[in-house]
Amino acid sequence: MTTIVALTFLIPLGITLAQEHREEAVADAARRSALVTGALAVDTDPAVVARAVEATGGAPATRPVVHGLGTPTTGRAAGADLARAGTDRRTLVTEVPGGVSRLEPVVLGDRVAVVEVFIPDAVLTRGNGSTWALLALVALSLVVATVIVVDRLAARAVGSARTLVRAALAVGNGDLGVRIEPTGPRELAEAGYAFNRMADRLVTFRTDERELVADLSHRLRTPLTVLRLDAEALESDDTSVGSFSEAELDRRRTIRRIRQAIVTLEGEVDVLIKTARKTVAQETGPSTCDASEVVRDRMVFWAALAGDQNRPYHVLGAQLRIPVPVPRAELAAALDAVLGNVFRYTPQGTAFEVAVSRRDGYVAIRVDDAGPGIVDPDRALRRGTSDQGSTGLGLDIAKRVALQANGSVSIDRARLGGASVVMLLADPEATPRQVSRFGLVGRMARERDTVSRRWSRPRSSGD
Repeated sequence: MTTIVALTFLIPLGITLAQEHREEAVADAARRSALVTGALAVDTDPAVVARAVEATGGAPATRPVVHGLGTPTTGRAAGADLARAGTDRRTLVTEVPGGVSRLEPVVLGDRVAVVEVFIPDAVLTRGNGSTWALLALVALSLVVATVIVVDRLAARAVGSARTLVRAALAVGNGDLGVRIEPTGPRELAEAGYAFNRMADRLVTFRTDERELVADLSHRLRTPLTVLRLDAEALESDDTSVGSFSEAELDRRRTIRRIRQAIVTLEGEVDVLIKTARKTVAQETGPSTCDASEVVRDRMVFWAALAGDQNRPYHVLGAQLRIPVPVPRAELAAALDAVLGNVFRYTPQGTAFEVAVSRRDGYVAIRVDDAGPGIVDPDRALRRGTSDQGSTGLGLDIAKRVALQANGSVSIDRARLGGASVVMLLADPEATPRQVSRFGLVGRMARERDTVSRRWSRPRSSGD
């Protein structure tokens, strides 16, 4: 296409230059002819005319020839052309062998003379070869430059297309983290931007889906805890001691199956929550959440169970926004693990308290209860160990989340008389520094004493 455009432009240019060269040669012949016609106007003596012809210079073959003076002439123009120029009394340029002749009539009284100037083809085409060579070189340069530019553009387009294809294949294989740098022609660049937006949306959709799975599984914990506590309130399921009737054996075996099914279901829910939460954390990376919001949200669920068990509860410091450097689902799981231990290992009607505090570069989330306490706190914090016969993973979940936030978990005696579990999390909006946990606990105790809020017992819907 570029070659056609170049030829379309250069060929007319070459023809124009050739015409200009021809016109220059004819104009030069007109100047030389004018010298002779001037001499004829003064004197028609052959000697005078001969001197005028000599004065025009040039090669003998190109010197003017005067026809019609009665002297022999050796011109190149045909007789018919000479007669037509004399009759019409106008200048003619006619084709002759080897070039062209310019015929200019001169009126001399009662007769007309014709001055002929021969212009050879060599003069007419002088410089045309170099002109056409130059134009050909220009055309070739344009073609080469066009090929190079098109090759570069094509290389960029092909490279962009290959990058887009590789990224699409990676997404198809499950790698939603791949992104591309949009390059190349406008259409491919727009396709690159659209691909990145699509990948971002896919990540968001999958993350939201898994967050929903974790949240729904999370919500199952409250009714499961109620079922487990109700099952534990049933009579013994021991069938190995004593003699029982067939109906009593069936009833005890049914109680055992119910308890085992609840334990199995709790384990499956825990695995589902951990798997969904782990995947979300890997995909989204480090994030922050509002500790106060998490406490308020989870207490909506645990308050219902507290009402069923007639447990007084108190929430402190959860009114203001307090950011912590852990994902929301992770912190909710840790808080549920600690509160679940309160409901699981303390008698019904036992009071508990949840407090959030922020000081000295750390955020403290404290859960106190009025139960029997924990005899060996260090042993309780070791993974897979429990004094109550459980799996012991509840406090380990809280410990793992705290370590993820550059903090720690500690157990102490609560003011209510039972256990006090404190999760320390680094404050992302402050510079962390070493601080005594007891100082935080003491400060929270002072806050608790100064808060003008009475203990609230769960109310029924009719209150």
